[in-house]
Amino acid sequence: MELLGGGVAVVELAPMLFPLEWAAEPLSAALTLASRAQALIVDLRANRGGDPDTVAFICSYLLDERTHLNTMYWRDGERSEQSWSLPHVPGARFGGSKPLYVLSSDNTFSAAEELAYDLQQLGRAVVVGERTRGGAHPCKGWTVHPHLETTVPTGRAINPVSGANWEGTGVQPDVPCTAAESLDQAHALALGRLAG
Repeated sequence: MELLGGGVAVVELAPMLFPLEWAAEPLSAALTLASRAQALIVDLRANRGGDPDTVAFICSYLLDERTHLNTMYWRDGERSEQSWSLPHVPGARFGGSKPLYVLSSDNTFSAAEELAYDLQQLGRAVVVGERTRGGAHPCKGWTVHPHLETTVPTGRAINPVSGANWEGTGVQPDVPCTAAESLDQAHALALGRLAG
């Protein structure tokens, strides 16, 4: 976690969103520290994906109430799984009312895209940066020849707000700019909102 001028905190989540059994404690520590900031920037520019349960855990610190984030529909027999933010978290929440910005790049992928998309669709965060890579569907690989593997989607994510997802299109930033410019842009936006 880094504290910028004007009470704006930055939490960089990279290179991926690790499984909760590894990541819960350090994430809780970082997000609890960030809870004291006046505005928060979540940096996903170098994040290549990870665990959807970790997405829900992080969202739980950034929302006030238990919230439906995503539904995964699986190919194997019309099975679905809903993802919700948690009603309680270890440590303090940043909450759902202070300014929140998410940085994105063309390297942001999969679960990191879900984090950005969920918060954007809920109207909770402003996404600043580049369009993300566009990987919303979980896949499984099969060896079809000793030198050839095929990867096939095994499910699809559907956001409860948009009724869609980011597969193939990526998460479209609210404030488009290069990844290199996005931190300065988000910081300026946060300072402007806090001043106004």
